Amino acid sequence: MNMTTSREMRELAHRLLAYEAGAGKASEPAESVTLRVYEKLRQSLIVFAGTTAFHSLAFRALTQAKSEAPSLWAAEIAGDGSLQGLGEFEPEAGMDKDQVGEYSTGDGGIALITRLLCLLSMFLGEALTLSLLRNAWPNANFYNRSPENGRKS
Repeated sequence: MNMTTSREMRELAHRLLAYEAGAGKASEPAESVTLRVYEKLRQSLIVFAGTTAFHSLAFRALTQAKSEAPSLWAAEIAGDGSLQGLGEFEPEAGMDKDQVGEYSTGDGGIALITRLLCLLSMFLGEALTLSLLRNAWPNANFYNRSPENGRKS
């Protein structure tokens, strides 16, 4: 899989989140799916590179993602690399339903996981990034070749 473009990373982030959503309970909120994906990536990378390395990547990914998704402004990366405050957005008085919807954690989750995947691919390379994904999701099929176009998906 050529993971050089942000669009491809966004598609991979969607697949990861969809896979986790399918593996979880239907009643779980969107932020818990994002947290599960994030935690699996965190655990896999901490084993490989350590807590400090993951913290640095996660902090940078969150900082970049905040510009796309205002719902992430309350989120922080703790010292151990865990994600704190996801989904704690409080609508301001006077915001209508459409404005509140723009701040949904779903878009924030996609932005954060996309940015994290982009950084992993940039700093570790495609092969190591895919290895981390295989370790975190050994039964998933989101990184195999797609028969209809011959590309990895």
